[in-house]
Amino acid sequence: MSVEAARDELYVETPAFKRYVADVAAVLERHADAAQAIAALREPFARLLWSDDWLPDDLASPCARGGMGGGIGSYLLYRNAERTLSISSLVVPAGAQTPVHDHLAWGLVGLYRGEQHEEVFRRTDRGEADGRADLDLVERRHLRRGDFYELIPPEGDIHRVVAANEQPSVSIHLLRNDVGCVHRHSFEPEAHAVKGFRSGYVNVECADADG
Repeated sequence: MSVEAARDELYVETPAFKRYVADVAAVLERHADAAQAIAALREPFARLLWSDDWLPDDLASPCARGGMGGGIGSYLLYRNAERTLSISSLVVPAGAQTPVHDHLAWGLVGLYRGEQHEEVFRRTDRGEADGRADLDLVERRHLRRGDFYELIPPEGDIHRVVAANEQPSVSIHLLRNDVGCVHRHSFEPEAHAVKGFRSGYVNVECADADG
C-alpha cells in the first residue's frame, strides 16, 4: 500500500470502541513522550476493558490459521493511516500458548475475557551472534479481566502468554506500531535461539503479505 493510499482503518463500529479510539487520538496529540502518554491512556484503557459487548464475536474467536499457531487469533481492530498505531485483539484458546516474542513498540496490553498466565523475559546478550539470544525469565503474572500492563521497550517487551482456564483468553493490545505487520522476533529460551517473526492479522492482510 502506498503512502498516498494509506488511511485510518476501523474494524469495530461499536460506540465504546469508537470513543476509545477518539480518546487515544486526543492523548497522542497532547503527549509525545511514551511514559506521559501511557499515564494518560490508563483510564480510558481500563474503561474499555470493563465495557461489555463492544467486541464482535468474530474478532474474539480462536483461529486455526493464525500466524502464532495453536489456534491463536490476532485481529486488527484499528490502525492509523501512518501505521504508527494499532489496536488489536489476541485470542488464545484453552491450553495454548504464544511463542516467546517481542513487540518493538511501547503500548498497553490488557485482559478483556478469560485469564492468562504471562512470563516476562529480559534479553541479556547483545545480539552479536546471528540466530542466538540469551533470555532470563524475570517475572510471572496471573492476569484476570481488567488487569493490564505497559510496554516501554526494552522493559517488558519480551513475553509469552498462556490461557489459564478452560475458556479462551482475549487480550487487547494498543501499540505504537502496526504490530501484526511489522517484522519482529520469536525466541526459544531453552535453545538460546531467535528468528524473524510476523504474526499477521486474521482479518486483514499486510500490504506486503508475500514479503
